[in-house]
Parts: sequence; structure tokens; C-alpha cells
Amino acid sequence: MKCIATIACLSALLSSTVAFSQSKGLGLKAGLNFVNVKNVKSISDANSGSKTGFHAGIFFAPKTSGLLGYRSEILFSRQGYDFKTTTATGDVMMDYILLPQLMTFSFTKYVQLQIGGQMGILINAKADSVSSSSQPSTLNKAMDYYNKINYGVAGGVEIKPIAGLVIGGRYNAFFGSLNEQASAGTTGMPSFIPKDGKKLKNGLVQVYVGYRF
Repeated sequence: MKCIATIACLSALLSSTVAFSQSKGLGLKAGLNFVNVKNVKSISDANSGSKTGFHAGIFFAPKTSGLLGYRSEILFSRQGYDFKTTTATGDVMMDYILLPQLMTFSFTKYVQLQIGGQMGILINAKADSVSSSSQPSTLNKAMDYYNKINYGVAGGVEIKPIAGLVIGGRYNAFFGSLNEQASAGTTGMPSFIPKDGKKLKNGLVQVYVGYRF
């Protein structure tokens, strides 16, 4: 599966590089993630708050003199969630390659709205937990319990205060389930996966700064 994900990322990078070579629209961006995961309460005796991560990557946005345009991005994004049960507490770290494909609406040369779809490819997952009867432990095979591909929509606004600099915010809604869904009452599942058959779904708020060359 990692091989497939690598090929997909390389293919996206190649196509975006071709677009850049034709349109000169390369940029770099980095910022913070604020992740909220739904249905964590099904494995927890306390509500889960937002978890902070980060993202960084490149974008390709050909210059246009009209209202409409497009934008392709390749981002590394660190996400995850905290969990708490009666016997253990911990957190899950999940690393994704995000591939947003967005339409852009430039109302002025300073303000742009963006909306479109995106795919997320899970490249790493790790769970750290502390139980009431043992020392801290790390489960490096957490990848086995999560879907490797997710998909959804993204939308946000970006401002361009001075030449080259961009500042923006975006909300990402993922439609797919984070976890490989288990039947209700399944035994042997780790503490960070719902045992009642519920799906974990997440929303992601991103704020960032970048530079367009």
C-alpha cells in the first residue's frame, strides 16, 4: 500500500511540475492544523477537544487575469486525536499526504476564495498510551487499524497583502472513515478504536502563510 501511495504522490508531483513549467505558478506554504474527530466519545469517557498539528508543502496556481482559476497542492499534514477510556489514556498521531484540487475565485488582486475536493493518503500512524496498570507503550502498527485513503472537500479564503506573500485559512471536511470499521462488540480491538462499530470522522481547520514566486 505504501508503494501505491508513493506512486500516486509522484504522479501528482509530476503533473503539477508540468503545469508549473507552463504557467510559472509555484508557491510554498506552511501552517497549523486544528483537528476535531467525531465519535471519539464512543471510545472515551470524556469529550475530545481539538488537537493541534502542522502542515507544509507546495502549491501550483497559474496566474490568471480573470475571475476563475485553479490550484493544485501537495501537502504533508500531521493530524490525530486524543483518547481516554477507563483503563488507558493516550493519543494517536497520523501523517497524511493531502492532495487538494481547488477552483479559485479572485474578486480582487488581494482576496481569493478557494473551494474543491481533496484526497488524503495515510503514510504513518502511531498510538501512544498509558494504562492504569502498565508503563507507557507505543503501538507502531496502528496503521493496521486505519483506512489508507480518505477524501472530502475543502474551502477557504486567502489574502495577498503584498507581492508574493499569501495568508489564508481553510476548512477540510473528510467524508470517509478514519478507522477500519469493526462490528459492534468486536473483541481484541485496541483502546483507540471504537468497539461499538462507529466510524471516526474528522474535520480539519488550517491556517497558513506562504510565498508565491
